[in-house]
Amino acid sequence: MQTIECGEGRLGTRWGRRVWARVRHRLGECREAWSAERGQTTAEYALVILGAAALGTLLIAWATKSDAVGRLFDAVVTKILP
Repeated sequence: MQTIECGEGRLGTRWGRRVWARVRHRLGECREAWSAERGQTTAEYALVILGAAALGTLLIAWATKSDAVGRLFDAVVTKILP
């Protein structure tokens, strides 16, 4: 594996400067792409959270309406305490 030296090593050569210029350019492109997608990711998380909240609300409404939670609790208690 080749090591990168600072100062008067290979970074000081014309080749080294070109390589690092390309690396900085690619990193800049990645940063731009990442920052452009940051808002999209936030919106996707918000939609997932809203969907989970809607499902949770429906589940709670069904459970309280059908007395499923009470029956489940009674079944667990009767299994534990005979």
